Amino acid sequence: MRRVRAVGLAAVLVLALGACSQEYYDERGKADAPVAEQRGEDSPAEVFNFPDGFGNLATKCVGKGKRGYATTKSVQADDDDDEVVVIPANAVIVDDPTCAAP
Repeated sequence: MRRVRAVGLAAVLVLALGACSQEYYDERGKADAPVAEQRGEDSPAEVFNFPDGFGNLATKCVGKGKRGYATTKSVQADDDDDEVVVIPANAVIVDDPTCAAP
Protein backbone atom coordinates (compact mmCIF):
# COMPACT_ATOMS: atom_id res chain seq x y z
CA MET A 1 0.00 0.00 0.00
CA ARG A 2 2.86 2.39 0.81
CA ARG A 3 4.40 1.72 -2.58
CA VAL A 4 1.15 2.58 -4.36
CA ARG A 5 0.88 5.84 -2.44
CA ALA A 6 4.51 6.73 -3.20
CA VAL A 7 4.02 6.06 -6.92
CA GLY A 8 0.80 8.09 -6.91
CA LEU A 9 2.48 10.99 -5.14
CA ALA A 10 5.40 10.89 -7.56
CA ALA A 11 3.00 10.98 -10.53
CA VAL A 12 1.14 13.97 -9.10
CA LEU A 13 4.43 15.82 -8.51
CA VAL A 14 5.63 15.16 -12.05
CA LEU A 15 2.37 16.46 -13.50
CA ALA A 16 2.34 19.50 -11.24
CA LEU A 17 5.93 20.44 -11.99
CA GLY A 18 5.44 19.85 -15.70
CA ALA A 19 2.62 22.38 -15.74
CA CYS A 20 5.05 25.07 -14.54
CA SER A 21 7.48 24.70 -17.44
CA GLN A 22 8.52 27.51 -19.76
CA GLU A 23 6.75 25.65 -22.57
CA TYR A 24 3.48 25.85 -20.61
CA TYR A 25 3.72 29.62 -20.41
CA ASP A 26 4.93 30.06 -24.01
CA GLU A 27 2.00 28.06 -25.40
CA ARG A 28 -0.52 30.19 -23.54
CA GLY A 29 1.00 33.58 -24.37
CA LYS A 30 1.98 34.22 -20.75
CA ALA A 31 5.74 34.27 -21.21
CA ASP A 32 7.92 37.28 -22.01
CA ALA A 33 7.82 38.42 -25.61
CA PRO A 34 10.83 37.48 -27.73
CA VAL A 35 13.44 40.19 -28.18
CA ALA A 36 14.50 39.40 -31.78
CA GLU A 37 17.83 37.73 -30.95
CA GLN A 38 18.84 40.55 -28.61
CA ARG A 39 19.40 40.21 -24.92
CA GLY A 40 17.76 43.49 -24.05
CA GLU A 41 18.33 45.64 -21.02
CA ASP A 42 18.19 43.55 -17.83
CA SER A 43 18.69 46.06 -15.02
CA PRO A 44 16.35 45.51 -12.07
CA ALA A 45 13.21 47.57 -11.61
CA GLU A 46 12.23 49.28 -8.39
CA VAL A 47 9.27 47.31 -7.01
CA PHE A 48 6.55 48.55 -4.70
CA ASN A 49 4.60 45.78 -3.00
CA PHE A 50 0.94 46.39 -2.24
CA PRO A 51 -1.22 44.37 0.18
CA ASP A 52 -2.78 41.13 -1.05
CA GLY A 53 -5.62 41.76 -3.46
CA PHE A 54 -3.84 44.72 -5.10
CA GLY A 55 -1.40 44.59 -8.01
CA ASN A 56 2.25 45.41 -7.23
CA LEU A 57 4.01 48.21 -9.10
CA ALA A 58 7.41 48.16 -10.80
CA THR A 59 9.21 51.11 -12.38
CA LYS A 60 12.50 51.72 -14.17
CA CYS A 61 14.05 53.86 -16.87
CA VAL A 62 13.34 52.32 -20.27
CA GLY A 63 15.23 54.70 -22.53
CA LYS A 64 16.62 58.20 -22.70
CA GLY A 65 14.13 60.42 -20.92
CA LYS A 66 11.51 57.66 -20.55
CA ARG A 67 10.29 55.76 -17.46
CA GLY A 68 8.11 52.68 -17.55
CA TYR A 69 5.58 51.65 -14.92
CA ALA A 70 3.97 48.21 -14.85
CA THR A 71 1.55 46.48 -12.51
CA THR A 72 1.24 42.79 -11.90
CA LYS A 73 -1.90 41.11 -13.11
CA SER A 74 -4.44 40.02 -10.57
CA VAL A 75 -6.97 37.23 -10.42
CA GLN A 76 -10.35 37.70 -8.81
CA ALA A 77 -13.19 35.29 -8.20
CA ASP A 78 -16.77 36.49 -8.09
CA ASP A 79 -18.56 35.80 -4.82
CA ASP A 80 -21.69 34.62 -6.61
CA ASP A 81 -20.08 31.91 -8.72
CA ASP A 82 -16.81 30.11 -9.25
CA GLU A 83 -15.87 32.09 -12.37
CA VAL A 84 -12.36 33.55 -12.19
CA VAL A 85 -11.74 36.97 -13.72
CA VAL A 86 -8.16 37.78 -14.77
CA ILE A 87 -7.31 41.47 -14.81
CA PRO A 88 -4.30 42.03 -17.10
CA ALA A 89 -1.21 43.94 -16.11
CA ASN A 90 -1.04 47.60 -17.11
CA ALA A 91 2.03 49.33 -18.49
CA VAL A 92 2.63 53.04 -18.97
CA ILE A 93 5.64 54.94 -20.32
CA VAL A 94 6.03 58.59 -19.32
CA ASP A 95 8.62 61.32 -19.86
CA ASP A 96 11.25 61.43 -17.11
CA PRO A 97 14.22 63.77 -17.65
CA THR A 98 16.16 61.95 -14.90
CA CYS A 99 16.44 58.83 -17.08
CA ALA A 100 19.78 58.83 -18.92
CA ALA A 101 20.51 57.00 -22.15
CA PRO A 102 21.06 53.26 -21.63
